[in-house]
Amino acid sequence: MTPVSTQIDELPILMPSTTRVAGFAELYERHYEAVFRAALRVTGNPADAEDVLQTVFLRVLAQGGDVEDVALPAAYFRRAAVNAAVDVLRRRELRADSVYDDSAPHAAVQSPLLLKERLRRAIAVLDSEDASLFLLRYVEGLSNEELAGMFKIEKNNVAVRLHRIRQRLQTEMER
Repeated sequence: MTPVSTQIDELPILMPSTTRVAGFAELYERHYEAVFRAALRVTGNPADAEDVLQTVFLRVLAQGGDVEDVALPAAYFRRAAVNAAVDVLRRRELRADSVYDDSAPHAAVQSPLLLKERLRRAIAVLDSEDASLFLLRYVEGLSNEELAGMFKIEKNNVAVRLHRIRQRLQTEMER
């Protein structure tokens, strides 16, 4: 008796090249800690930071697993981590996962955790580029010159935008 062949049996099996997988694994090993730390500083939650880590590297893998055309891969990964973390903050804001209660009376002196949560909520209100600019400067510690090159704007414009972003965040946090 001869086995019956189905169409599925005749489809080619596509396997990624081992060099591409090895290259991606090396890329992951070099940058995963920086991505996780940046995401943790932005989200304040290890589980969210792990989600960001996974998201960033899945996006890289979906694009072929290579960032060779990027001039500064470390800066690329930090920016990708910050952007993905801001997305997490926005989803958290929409789901209201936070324990922060807007209706509760505010104490004259607030705990650092409450202040961090209020700042995260305020950052979630900013547009993506402003949130990234603020976080890369004040959380990741990039210089205005580095940000100017990364965002393709003048160094003086970076300082002006950061000032306006800080004012907007202050207004949001006072609400």
